Amino acid sequence: MRIRDLKLEINTETAKASAKVEWEDSDRPAITVFFETPAEFAQDLDANPHSFLAGCLPPAIFHAEKRIKMDYPVCPNFLEGLNTIMAHFAHWYGKDGQGPVLEVESLTKPRLGAPRKRTGIFLSGGIDSLAALYSNHQRFSPDHPAYIKDGILIHGFDIGGRLKWGAKQHVFDRAKAAMAEVAADAGLTLIPMLTNIRHLADSRMFWIKVFFGAVLAACGHALDKRFDLLYIASSYDIPNLNPCASHPMIDPEYSSYSLLFRHRDLIMSRLEKVRLVSEWETGLNNMRVCFANAKNQYNCGRCEKCVRTMAELEAIGALDKCRAFPTNKITPDMLKAEDILEKNRYIYWREMIDDLKSRGRHDLVETITNILAAAGD
Repeated sequence: MRIRDLKLEINTETAKASAKVEWEDSDRPAITVFFETPAEFAQDLDANPHSFLAGCLPPAIFHAEKRIKMDYPVCPNFLEGLNTIMAHFAHWYGKDGQGPVLEVESLTKPRLGAPRKRTGIFLSGGIDSLAALYSNHQRFSPDHPAYIKDGILIHGFDIGGRLKWGAKQHVFDRAKAAMAEVAADAGLTLIPMLTNIRHLADSRMFWIKVFFGAVLAACGHALDKRFDLLYIASSYDIPNLNPCASHPMIDPEYSSYSLLFRHRDLIMSRLEKVRLVSEWETGLNNMRVCFANAKNQYNCGRCEKCVRTMAELEAIGALDKCRAFPTNKITPDMLKAEDILEKNRYIYWREMIDDLKSRGRHDLVETITNILAAAGD
């Protein structure tokens, strides 16, 4: 793989950082990958070599490229981090995680822009990111440099990320409107970003195992003129860590001297995060947990993530207060209709059983217990 022709283009409506990606060992056409923001953030966007190298590394692994060649120097801390990430993937996944040789020079001094003291978070609207934002604002005062002041919402992540699903612009606009309410209530600046970098490796399981953390890092580095620190919300707590594209041993390794990534809230279980978000009315009513991208529904109320989140809210006594789903009632049939058998999801369902018992929802407890037992858990 070769990454070349980095450039930044700004017009009255948008700012776009782009690079041309050429394949050497895969019979695929060259593609121009990009990161785009509204023009109001043009001063923050950069055609940063770190963005393109981070974002292109997993696709190079997926398509078995022998090397990545880029004639733009990068931070030696960042370069060391990418090699460390590849070592983790190779250890976790064997041959499927082995990566290319990075033929890239190291900078002799760090890339530093104007002094700034801003912290941001990737704000998808899910339980993890909402809990991370809410807990940060509880722990830090607004004048602390680690206090979150910006939220990045990515078009090209779960929405518009896969070619076969299309851009889903109306779905993104709906998500952006909901996150604008969250941002306004939390005093954040919401930064929408569009990227096509996920299109380089359009595989769901590879996305989960290797790719999505790199896309977060790539988008963050594109805005490193604005930030010193970007938070990535944890997916799992410490007792339940699994190999994953976003992991406490992976995310910080995407850092450079000028931009730090932190994987946060590892000490909170999923149910503890749900409890926290339930205390925040705006967060509770605008949470976006659904990946179905249904045409007329913010959260479909039928997929595994929707049903699981509704069950968690029922377990803590908050489902009746939540307006984010088509209904605020849950029945055993809703659980039976869904696939909760992915092994990494068992922990979430087990965790809520005691709370459901205490609320007298023995019908849900029996259904969950039977499904998990049938799966051998």
